[in-house]
Amino acid sequence: MLVLCTGNSARSILGEALFVTLGAGRLTAYSAGSKPRGVPHPGALRRLAAQGIDTAPFRSKSWLEFTGPDAPEIDLAITVCGNAAGEACPVFPGTPLRAHWGLPDPADVTGGEAAEDAASAETWRLLEMRVKAMLALDLAALDREEAERELARIGQMEGAA
Repeated sequence: MLVLCTGNSARSILGEALFVTLGAGRLTAYSAGSKPRGVPHPGALRRLAAQGIDTAPFRSKSWLEFTGPDAPEIDLAITVCGNAAGEACPVFPGTPLRAHWGLPDPADVTGGEAAEDAASAETWRLLEMRVKAMLALDLAALDREEAERELARIGQMEGAA
């Protein structure tokens, strides 16, 4: 699965970490952006560290890394920001399901480290709710339309932007 955002510096990286952690080997997750900032946001990295997650593997990268012939097959692409949801996504190998789980960007918060950390913690909480709800679904038992409807419902949970 692929978690997409414009900058791939905070929300999408937190989403990737949650899917890897909570998925516990049931899925492979990546994150990417249409216009990656080049580095993860410090607040997102502090949130990962606070959750006991090694931050070393996380980087800000382009979604184009997932479009070539050697790219992993993507079964599900989730956008977590309005900009990425409105952009024309590249064609990924396979025919991934698509969902939008829009959330405010903790990377846009000003006011210093404490404000950034609070915003990243809130984004983590909201994403964690969604990831748990998705992992509770038996997506294999649903047809494509039902799966997309359920994923859209999850995207409308508390905090949707």
